[in-house]
Amino acid sequence: MERKNFLKSLVIGAVSTSALVEACKKDTDTATTTTTSGSSSSGSSSGSTDSGTCSVVPTETEGPYPTHSPASYVRSDITDGRTGYKLTVNITIKNSNNSCAALSSALVDIWHCDAEGNYSEYGGSGTQSTNYTSVHFLRGRQTTDSNGLVTFTSIFPGWYTGRATHIHVHVYNSSGTSLKVTQIAFPEGTGTALAAVSGYSKGMSGYTYNATDGVFSDGYTLELATVTGSTTAGFVLAISFSVPA
Repeated sequence: MERKNFLKSLVIGAVSTSALVEACKKDTDTATTTTTSGSSSSGSSSGSTDSGTCSVVPTETEGPYPTHSPASYVRSDITDGRTGYKLTVNITIKNSNNSCAALSSALVDIWHCDAEGNYSEYGGSGTQSTNYTSVHFLRGRQTTDSNGLVTFTSIFPGWYTGRATHIHVHVYNSSGTSLKVTQIAFPEGTGTALAAVSGYSKGMSGYTYNATDGVFSDGYTLELATVTGSTTAGFVLAISFSVPA
């Protein structure tokens, strides 16, 4: 009986171990599609441009100010008369379903607020008192090249109550099917571009940092860009997103 019990315990143990391994595998698989930890609100101006894995960038809200007709604004220079520190935005799109190979011919839309925290195509309401419903600044669409890259010329975004400085991104395949809606976060702390810009004329009093931002507070490692440059020379943002295509 003791031998039978011992053999039975081995079988049960093997089954339990197999189940545990499978559960861990599922957790790992899930982790590759979501970000699980945030980044410090202080430190250098460098974010994560390539995680070294095929982790899919998190999905974030498209609202409350999405572009009404994205296909109408195919342009690389999206400043459209808005003033602010120059920002070159370089976004590389990779296919998480193809070992993170560059995704060419993808459509990439971006949009963000101006130096004062206002969005074009909206306004005249409680959420944005200034009415910009008839203009389309700081919105644009580009198609990725053979390296999965799109480049936009813009200005460094300002901020508005409740949100950290950010850029919205919507990625479609070449046929126009939506692949991912996400956002770009900016590094914070001494020596960063965010500190150099210092909220333009608004300053940083009342600013919401990434760690307490309602969108980024659950983790933004895969959404954190690298931002280099200066207020005199202009800034360059670089980030790489993996999306399922």
